[in-house]
Amino acid sequence: MSAQVALRPLSALRTALISLIHWFDSDFGSKELEQLKEKPHRVEWVRTVPFIILHAGCLGVIWTGWSPFAVGLAVFLYFFRMFAVTGFFHRYFSHRTFSTSRAWQFVMALWGGICVQRGALWWAATHRHHHQYSDEVEDKHSPRQQGFLWAHIGWITSTRNFPTDYRRVKDLAKFPELVFLNRYDTLVPILFAVLLFFSGKLINHFFPGLHTSGGQLLVWGFFISTTFLFHGTACINSLSHVFGRKRYATGDDSRNSFLLSLVTLGEGWHNNHHQHMGCVRQGFYWWELDITYYLLRVMSWTGLIWDLRPVPAEAYNEEKHVGKQAVKG
Repeated sequence: MSAQVALRPLSALRTALISLIHWFDSDFGSKELEQLKEKPHRVEWVRTVPFIILHAGCLGVIWTGWSPFAVGLAVFLYFFRMFAVTGFFHRYFSHRTFSTSRAWQFVMALWGGICVQRGALWWAATHRHHHQYSDEVEDKHSPRQQGFLWAHIGWITSTRNFPTDYRRVKDLAKFPELVFLNRYDTLVPILFAVLLFFSGKLINHFFPGLHTSGGQLLVWGFFISTTFLFHGTACINSLSHVFGRKRYATGDDSRNSFLLSLVTLGEGWHNNHHQHMGCVRQGFYWWELDITYYLLRVMSWTGLIWDLRPVPAEAYNEEKHVGKQAVKG
């Protein structure tokens, strides 16, 4: 009995060490990662520290202050990166709703990397799992099953949700460059943060009239903008399964929301998407604003992407306005 008690601190230290390594190598110890999937949901505090730092970093504004340039950059980077989440991580890597070259696929994964929402393969595997089990017991972020707060932010702190299930992304895992970016998913965000800091210092030196600095661009361009980006994306996991209207009887709680479509560049038409997840457009009608789709259309004119999968004809003939459910709240 005493030997077991003596081993407990060593076991806890080993667990903490593995969690630290996972900050930089998310695939380290594949055997341990497989075992994590079988454990009950619990917050892994050591593994979650970078996520906590991201939010705490917003407090840096107390020391750096603000400037119109820094705030404008934060807003720009929010939408610039939201497009990477919605257009690339979601509509390409998760659902393959259009085609592209291997080179541009890598660029899209890099672009998505600065969003600080882990790697493209983890993101896609997690989202494909969500569609398979939407609002069922197995769903990782269902307000119906685990409550609103867990669906919005709690699930991402759970030990069992950290590993990448490469079995769900075999079509992507065959590209070693994508696996590398996915495995070392903190590399791109760190480089991005460093770039913002030194860009701020250079701007302060050459354009002092903008009244900014390295620290200010780091706080506004990285910490604040990225935190808002995370919560904007998370609203689709939480709010879009609680607030809005249902056009289709999808069997889950997915809903359409114009307000969320503004926040997420078109992802708010979530009920449409759950009914026909394979099409590149989520706003099925002209009045359903889908900025991501418009931007992807423009990108297709350049030849960087092609074969955009359209909304199927049956989408306009199926039973609509299910109960004409009004917005809650």
